[in-house]
Amino acid sequence: MKVRVQDSPKKTQLLCGFALEKSDKVLGLPKLDAKTSQVVKQSLKDIEGKLGKMIIIPIVGKKQFQRILIAGIGKKEDITKDTFRQISGKIAQKARELRLKEFSIISPPNFVIDQTSSSAQIVQGVKMALYKFEKFKAEKEQNSPDLTIIVSKSNKILQAIKTAEIVADGAIFTKSIANLPPNECTPSTLANFARIISKNKMKCKIISKPELKKKGFGGISAVGQGSKNEPKLIVLEHNKGARNEKPIVLVGKAVTFDTGGISLKPGAGMDEMKFDKCGGCTVLGIMKAISELKLPINVIGIIPSVENMPGGESYRPGDIIKLYNRKTAEILNTDAEGRLILADALAYGEKHYSPKAIIDFATLTGACIIALGTNVAGMVSNNEKLSKKIFESSKNTTEQIWELPLNQEFMDMIKSDVADMKNMGIGRAAGTITAAAFLRNAIENTPWVHLDIAGVAWTQTATKEKSYNPKGATGFGVRLVLDYLQNM
Repeated sequence: MKVRVQDSPKKTQLLCGFALEKSDKVLGLPKLDAKTSQVVKQSLKDIEGKLGKMIIIPIVGKKQFQRILIAGIGKKEDITKDTFRQISGKIAQKARELRLKEFSIISPPNFVIDQTSSSAQIVQGVKMALYKFEKFKAEKEQNSPDLTIIVSKSNKILQAIKTAEIVADGAIFTKSIANLPPNECTPSTLANFARIISKNKMKCKIISKPELKKKGFGGISAVGQGSKNEPKLIVLEHNKGARNEKPIVLVGKAVTFDTGGISLKPGAGMDEMKFDKCGGCTVLGIMKAISELKLPINVIGIIPSVENMPGGESYRPGDIIKLYNRKTAEILNTDAEGRLILADALAYGEKHYSPKAIIDFATLTGACIIALGTNVAGMVSNNEKLSKKIFESSKNTTEQIWELPLNQEFMDMIKSDVADMKNMGIGRAAGTITAAAFLRNAIENTPWVHLDIAGVAWTQTATKEKSYNPKGATGFGVRLVLDYLQNM
């Protein structure tokens, strides 16, 4: 899909404009002949500018527009950035449904919303809404119509559109990998993706099974030892900031398939455990976008990747393992594996990079879905300043998060009688927070934010429908963290 920018509408198969609720005009629509103007006025009455309502008007005769689409955006005071992302996504899907080769969207004037912002959201909405995971289908949807944005050209707007394309492509890259089935995506596959995006742009280091054991990555080694697909620790380095500037470290859980190990999961819904790699895929998407944006900062991406399988060499409930930071963990449940591999990666990132902040992403706990549902991610942090910045970026990108507490009472819930800690809390109480408490033990003093994305990483039964999040992986966290990094 190509994106073009024009100052005014030219010949197009579909000219699309927005209308406010109960308005008698389409925002930015050029002057039309009397007959077409009358039809447009009547169509406006039909949809009343209600949010999400659309109507298409065929244009008779040899005109520069074959059709005009009017999309309602609701009341002016209720408009958000996500309004244009969501509605533009719907427009794009309609254009594809009509099998068009191209279509044009008029960016609304500044009195509605800043045109720089709206143009960026239009691009993001269109690109992400047109994404389809069709790798394994014999008959593929070939049609992805090109987009033309009608807006007054300026360097600021052109740059915002270019950035929006890269950010959207980062989210799509994340979705494409996260949607891969487990037989097509092992820890080695993820390592290859990292190598591909790092070429001539970033440093890439892959730590494999023998070295993982030798260097004391007890969590990653234990969880991965039951599978013939060996574990990997993937490290990407984007060093474009000052040499003495401390980096941001991003850590993403990537369990390419999670059976639960010896503590086997129920069969129903186990196919969705291909999405247990979404945290790592998020880090890959962010790092790809960072390198393409050429952000003048230092960022390290660390992805511990394993396949959690039952077998003769699997780790067991009752085992005691030594993590990278030399603390010991009693294993009560092998399905609480994500915190083990993350603890290793977090400790490694802090020790080797002395970062200014650490952010981790993980489909960590089903308890997070019980607590917050499937549209809000859980956040746990040891630093109020960092968590506030992440929360602000979540509002900017409409990737919702909610902060949960982490005090000493929760830390006490994972104390073990026979080791430094155990990998489960007390019963089902505060499951999301006790998992975060385990991770907190891996970090000394670095500002840290943990995002539990178990409910939001892919579309589930209660997931709110969004045009730019088709069924499957959502790429949650890519846009959020890129917003945070760009605002630094």
